[in-house]
Amino acid sequence: MSKRPKLIATDLDGTIVRHDGSISARTVEAFTKAHELGIHIFFVTGRPPRWMHEIRDTFGFGEAICGNGAMLYNLQESKVTEEWMLSGEQQIEVAQRLRKAIPPISFAIESHDYYHREKIYVPRWDIGLDNIGVEKIEDAVRGPAFKMLARCSDGEFTSDQMLEIALVELDGLATVTHSNANESLLEISALGVSKGMTLAKVASRLSIDAHDCVSFGDNPNDFSMLSWCGRSYAMADGHPDGVNFATSIARPIKEDGVAIVIEELLQLPA
Repeated sequence: MSKRPKLIATDLDGTIVRHDGSISARTVEAFTKAHELGIHIFFVTGRPPRWMHEIRDTFGFGEAICGNGAMLYNLQESKVTEEWMLSGEQQIEVAQRLRKAIPPISFAIESHDYYHREKIYVPRWDIGLDNIGVEKIEDAVRGPAFKMLARCSDGEFTSDQMLEIALVELDGLATVTHSNANESLLEISALGVSKGMTLAKVASRLSIDAHDCVSFGDNPNDFSMLSWCGRSYAMADGHPDGVNFATSIARPIKEDGVAIVIEELLQLPA
């Protein structure tokens, strides 16, 4: 007989955070009940820490893995506790390789305390954070960063097309993924860093096996996490390849698919 999980890990945007930025009351209630039963809750996201305040205020519990696995973040104390970064040299090499392979590409770099972009990089979510920009991202590299962003602002390439090229070009140098099929945007982390890697690390520290973990996600940056967990759910309205990495499918976010699954899981014996 299946048992109640000991750890629940969930992506945020497109999984429990709706496209208008809201989180349903049913979703909050489901996670709250799981937390009260002693289940470890991890919010595993591509977001930087500066975008986590609303999650902390909405739930009031749980831990966070930010930057697609690049950092452990104490959500309640708003503090980065551990991180795995791209060196300055690696950032420069990434930019040089991808410029040759995808000529329209532009870059931004970010860490928990800074964000810089090229002038031709058109931001969607950090508008106003870096209004000046630099001609080439190499001019903004000051040290380690937890993530590089690479965008085709003219939309000439889709995120999936960019990812197919970048996986070849960055092989052995960095981890590359994306979290939005419609944004012509790649997210690049240090080699070996992923949501799945970091989730496995924290679960091991808690003496919890993959078999006792459940995860939810909707895009390629979630696939490593979906693959690692013993039970995992790709969102029905997420990337079509999700079904290849998850053990099950959750109903769409607008139907509170994650909450429905958690409600069912909590009915299982401990």
